Amino acid sequence: MQKRAHLLLIATVAAGAFIIAGCASYGAKPKYTIEQIMDQGFKGKESPSARVGKGEGSPADIKLLAELTRALPLNPPPRGDLASWKEKSTALAAASRSLADGKPGALEAWKTAVNCKACHSVHKPEKK
Repeated sequence: MQKRAHLLLIATVAAGAFIIAGCASYGAKPKYTIEQIMDQGFKGKESPSARVGKGEGSPADIKLLAELTRALPLNPPPRGDLASWKEKSTALAAASRSLADGKPGALEAWKTAVNCKACHSVHKPEKK
C-alpha cells in the first residue's frame, strides 16, 4: 500500500509540474513571429517544409520545423477566430514534434496538419 501511495505522489507531482510548465509557456512571448516562421520554414518550393513534404527533408529541416512551429500557437492570429487559430497551429506544432521524435505515422500526420490553404484562408491577412 505504501508503494502505491508513493507512486501516486510521484504521478501527482509530475502532473503538477507539467501543468505549471504549460501555464507558464501559455503567456510566454513567442521566440519567432508568424512572418519569421513562414519565411524560414514554409516559403518557397525548396523550403524545409517542401522538402519534408516530399520525403526529402533532412534531420536539420525537421528539427527547424519543430522549433519554428512550437512558437506558432503563441502568436496571435493576424485575423480570424482565436479558437480556430489555436486548433490549427497547435496541431501543426504537435505534428512537427512527432516528426522530430520519429514517431510512426508522423509524416502522414504532418502532411495533414500542414494544410496551408486551410489556415491561410481564415487567418492570413489580406493584401492591401
